[in-house]
Amino acid sequence: MTESRVRPPTINSTVTALRFFFKVTVDRPDVTKLLTFVAEPRKIPVVLSPEEVARFLEAAPGAKYKAAFGAAYGAGLRVSEVASLKVSDIDSKRMLLRVEQGKGHKDRLAMLSPQLLELLRDWWHIARPRIWLFPGCDPVLAMTTRQLNRACHAAAHMADPGSGSGARITKRVTPHTLRHSFATHLFEQNVDIRIIQVLLGHANPGSGSGARLETTALYTHVAANIIRAVTSPLDRLTPLRPKTNEPPA
Repeated sequence: MTESRVRPPTINSTVTALRFFFKVTVDRPDVTKLLTFVAEPRKIPVVLSPEEVARFLEAAPGAKYKAAFGAAYGAGLRVSEVASLKVSDIDSKRMLLRVEQGKGHKDRLAMLSPQLLELLRDWWHIARPRIWLFPGCDPVLAMTTRQLNRACHAAAHMADPGSGSGARITKRVTPHTLRHSFATHLFEQNVDIRIIQVLLGHANPGSGSGARLETTALYTHVAANIIRAVTSPLDRLTPLRPKTNEPPA
């Protein structure tokens, strides 16, 4: 696989499967001695500045994608989690988003910031979706991640630099870039890394974390008030919606 230039994640998944087969299925643990994992190169994720995020959202092709990208950045959702959102997943009373069967087939709660709620309401009033919050070409089906990726690239290309705000966005922007930006901007706001970990839906890292971190992460999973208390980076951007008391342009 290495000679065929297969990527490390695929190799490591194969190693895990072979180890299970020889250790458990055929009871031959001695065969697994030469099966080692391949080190994965660590790359610094692409992160947008808050100004770039604001310009990117304004360049989204329509209210639907503006709301979808707002969810990716405002709640730190994965692209698959955004595409799978249902109307019933919005809990405006508790200001939470329910993410069903995210990565690792786990349900979790994500933050629902006031500005994200307004973006989602704007979209709902336009389309009145019934089941899927972001339906695809066929209203019975959810929007695909491929659709989101295409719209993401288009928005990054069309983002207006604005007056005195620098050049156009030249970074390679994907929906996951918004998730990276969400986590980075929260960290820059001095939000506890353990809270960010829970908001992202990451599994608790076992090595070196200790029992205290594991216990804290467990409590924050069920403490909805902690999730609500965090200010989403989306709410720190320049208002994305015009004030209702302002005369039309």
